[in-house]
Amino acid sequence: MPVVTVSLADRSYPIVIEAGCLSRLGRLIAEHARPHGVLVVSNPAIADRYGEVVMGALDEAGIRASMTLVPAGDRAKSLRNAERVIDRAVAERLERSSAIVALGGGVIGDLAGFVAAIYLRGVSFIQVPTSLLAQVDASVGGKTAVNHRAGKNLVGCFHQPRLVVIDPCVLETLPKREVGAGLAEMVKHGVILDADYFARLERGMPRLRILDRDELSEAIAGSCALKASVVAADERETGRRALLNYGHTFGHALETVTCYRRYKHGEAVALGMEMAAMLSRDLGLLSQDDALRQRQLLRAAGLPVAVKPGGQISVDRLLAAMEHDKKVARGRLRFVLATRIGAGVVADDIPIDAVRSVCRRFLESER
Repeated sequence: MPVVTVSLADRSYPIVIEAGCLSRLGRLIAEHARPHGVLVVSNPAIADRYGEVVMGALDEAGIRASMTLVPAGDRAKSLRNAERVIDRAVAERLERSSAIVALGGGVIGDLAGFVAAIYLRGVSFIQVPTSLLAQVDASVGGKTAVNHRAGKNLVGCFHQPRLVVIDPCVLETLPKREVGAGLAEMVKHGVILDADYFARLERGMPRLRILDRDELSEAIAGSCALKASVVAADERETGRRALLNYGHTFGHALETVTCYRRYKHGEAVALGMEMAAMLSRDLGLLSQDDALRQRQLLRAAGLPVAVKPGGQISVDRLLAAMEHDKKVARGRLRFVLATRIGAGVVADDIPIDAVRSVCRRFLESER
């Protein structure tokens, strides 16, 4: 059973990665959190599939638990839905010693984590990610947020989980697009953090796409270990952790201007990575060969590398969305740029004309 530890002094927590571990979730929570009551937050589809197993495991461990559901999709990450979850927590009389469990993908994790951070000034939070994207990225690191009409994740805070439980078996019912969305974040980790991990993804991608359990467990553990090391060194994203936003400034803008309907988050990140690589090449930081390796691996993962034709995407709308991005610092856009496979830099001095040129050429490339 691989266990990755996120080392944060007295707030360190384990990431348990084990096929079939969902059935012993209650025992794991009892061991690591010992909560007085639990509220499970999920969506209808996930609850139909795994709710009985999860609630049964909690009951078997003697943990009083209830469940509340929110709609599926990124648009569910709203202050209104956060208030609804809080209403249920109040109705269930959750106390400071209680816990909120996120059972679902990144949307559920962000929303449930945000509620856990603000309810009674903070209660324990447990991540049970059921999408590949959430397992390798969103569930680790303590970022919680809801969206605002002006942009993605504009209202949020840091609130580390007490425990992350990853069962690779739940991915076997995941739609192909959702698998690809998770693979995008894994590719991101390789591009910006670790060349050896990137090369391992290149070798293992055919097996990852068919969800080979051994290959998948090792790759998930590798991504979690990379992210855990970054979080341990820079919990609040004041330095190195910002590297994890590679592809996200462009990607979030694409999600915003398409109202979160056209692309899965990981698909938008893949497109954002391609735009970030183009910008990196334009600035003389990244070689053509390394940019091509990134594109080939994204394609091998079944991810888009060019925008779909049609819709309301324009250069001006993308730039306007970026200006509202939470990564803006002192009025300047911040970009993570790749310098080679396995390394990158954070820059906030990029000429706006260079960004505009990338947006224009990228949008024109699909026509």
